[in-house]
Amino acid sequence: MKIDVLVAEIGSTTTIVNAFNGVEGKNPTFIGSGAAPTSVMEGDVALGLRAAIANLCQNLPSQPTDVEYGTFLATSSAAGGLRMAVHGLVYDMTVKAGQEAALGAGANIHMATAGPLTDGDLAQLDSISPNLILLAGGTDYGDRECALTNGKLLCSLKNQAPVIYCGNTQNHAAIRAMFDAAGRQLYVTENVYPRLDELNIEPVRRLIHQAFEEHITTAPGMENIRSLISGPIMPTPGAVMECAQLLYEEIGDLLVVDVGGATTDIHSVTHGTEEISLLQIAAEPFAKRTVEGDLGVYINARNLAEMVGFDKLAKETGLDIAPIFEDYRPVPVSAEQLALTTHLAYHAAAIAITRHTGTLRHTYGATGRNTHATGKDLTAVRHLVATGGALTRLPDRHAVLAALCGINAGGVMLYPKPGRMNVLEDTRYIMASIGVLSREYHDAAKLLLRKYVKQSNGAL
Repeated sequence: MKIDVLVAEIGSTTTIVNAFNGVEGKNPTFIGSGAAPTSVMEGDVALGLRAAIANLCQNLPSQPTDVEYGTFLATSSAAGGLRMAVHGLVYDMTVKAGQEAALGAGANIHMATAGPLTDGDLAQLDSISPNLILLAGGTDYGDRECALTNGKLLCSLKNQAPVIYCGNTQNHAAIRAMFDAAGRQLYVTENVYPRLDELNIEPVRRLIHQAFEEHITTAPGMENIRSLISGPIMPTPGAVMECAQLLYEEIGDLLVVDVGGATTDIHSVTHGTEEISLLQIAAEPFAKRTVEGDLGVYINARNLAEMVGFDKLAKETGLDIAPIFEDYRPVPVSAEQLALTTHLAYHAAAIAITRHTGTLRHTYGATGRNTHATGKDLTAVRHLVATGGALTRLPDRHAVLAALCGINAGGVMLYPKPGRMNVLEDTRYIMASIGVLSREYHDAAKLLLRKYVKQSNGAL
């Protein structure tokens, strides 16, 4: 059987392969998926990919013994995903800008420092062994010394991770010469923070994707990935962000919520409102991702339950919570587990959204009260998009999603007030696949979004 495009999502535990036809025409279609355990631990991720393709064949109506494909793309969060370290001059400026670029690209940030690196910082860098290091520092034609000092120190690392330089452009020649002399891999791009209160995220985000694609095959168990994959490979969260920005072109300001077993990811794409922009005291990116590593409905379920409070959950569900955890499963197997998972999914999403969203703050001085906006302004968002297993599969997810649209009843958050957002669902759980697909087939990706990201009562 011939299939136009396969897209693999290589996760830490499971590999999913999604199949698409018609990507060159005006009627692209999702035709099915297959899944298998990820085979990183066996030392060859291609084993899991082939097993997922075999499962895809079993799930297709014609049940072919094998499939031929034109293009094979992939996203990956296996082998720890994209582990990054970020280093800059001032935390609230270049470090924060670098973090926003890395998170938007789909990275997990394992370390961030401001100012000159210390011996302890270097030891920590070697210990955490990041896949990629981001070096920023200084506005254009501003401070030069911090980035140059840190560049020299990074050249001495035992860890041979590639470095992306996105600091003061005056340092380009010196940085290149420094890394060439050390025989270290270096990528150079535009300054992520070129002027005070100006973020320049997109060039850095794109370069992170390029570096990830070129070096992912060096991760343990990933050496043979190119034996099957013929097109782009992106970090899975970065592919979701790519899809969110594509969806913005179709519907405007939006918020994407993904509640997982271990983490909860929030992606927002919005410029905010002019009213709030006049009150903001620091620049915020147009497209932003936050990942909450303590909020999940399986691996972090007990931690989340303790955060919310067992008594509160018992009141909400009418259940004794502690015994449910004795045999708690990643996929609920009883009515009690299902009820608890549903309420945990709501709380994980609500807490993550609250952390992602900015607020209004009041200060008092000689001239009286002043109002400032801090953090991301989501007041212009009109669409909440649900993706991930919990928010696209739980039977009572519609009630959860409706409740998430109403969490700003008090009006304190820079978040839409109740009644101002509608809910869309990633009905086939393919936003990451559409994100990487858009790199090769932009128009087809948009058409797939219109088909499969739907309101509860109809199409996009």
